[in-house]
Amino acid sequence: MAQDRKLTVAITGTSSGVGLYGAKALANRGWHVVLACRDLEKAAKAAETVGISPDSYTLIHIDLGSLQSVRRFVENFRARGLTLDALVCNAAIYMPLIKEPLRSPEGYELTVTTNHLGHFLLANLMLEDLKKSTYADRRLVILGTVTHNPDELGGKIPPRPDLGDLEGLAAGFQDPITMIDGKDFEPVKAYKDSKVCNVLTMRELHRRYHAATGISFTSFYPGCVAETPLFRNHYPLFQKIFPIFQKYITGGYVSQELAGERLAAVVADPEYRQSGAYWSWGNRQKKNGKSFVQQVSPQARDDEKGDRLWDLSAKLVGLA
Repeated sequence: MAQDRKLTVAITGTSSGVGLYGAKALANRGWHVVLACRDLEKAAKAAETVGISPDSYTLIHIDLGSLQSVRRFVENFRARGLTLDALVCNAAIYMPLIKEPLRSPEGYELTVTTNHLGHFLLANLMLEDLKKSTYADRRLVILGTVTHNPDELGGKIPPRPDLGDLEGLAAGFQDPITMIDGKDFEPVKAYKDSKVCNVLTMRELHRRYHAATGISFTSFYPGCVAETPLFRNHYPLFQKIFPIFQKYITGGYVSQELAGERLAAVVADPEYRQSGAYWSWGNRQKKNGKSFVQQVSPQARDDEKGDRLWDLSAKLVGLA
């Protein structure tokens, strides 16, 4: 379909890492990118550093750890008269060393709020904007990770992701509850659990809305981006050793640039149009690695759990 305007994509978490390099790759393809992030000054400097032209992006503040901030982002996006052709839910926090949970302004545990609830709310609100786009190939993409899947190496390393029966969410997810399954706080598990929720959300979006809207809902895992700032809250020694381990032992290492190119491909290339798919790559560290639709973890393909997660999440973010 011919376009008389630039296509517009909004990407969360674009001041560094996969989001930043994905923004660069899409700008290079002629897209206009909404850089949605907490620190706008940092994002502007990062965009300049990697060579994104100022006329190729718009900066709008969002803090996924605050549901009010998510709503303000949507208001600001619409106030600027922007059209939305694709949305990428990329931002995430990972705080493996904290002993006590941090809380969102709403009182919810911060990792799950930022990685899951904030994006859940954003995706639901911006569905209306995607529906209004006249672009025939609209997409909503949620970043995945190998750690959501206990059948793969990253998910096998304890603690394993386990949402239980969503007891924590069902009980309101307020103090003293810190985990989705209602059990004691474990920061690494909180991250892994949130990423299971991301895949379940993508699958529910597909089940509920793809047939009626034509929007494609997908997730993808680009490979292990071992040098991403996601790991900035880990031990300094881990930050040094982990990339070496991924490069020479597992072979799963992927550069931020290559991960960004893969993000852009999932947003823009015709071969990634299949809705409900979770994309991955063979020979992940290689530029010519072949993409394929990977089966997600047993939890992440549990449609009954996905339906229950949707209803509980909608209640927590004020949509139900």
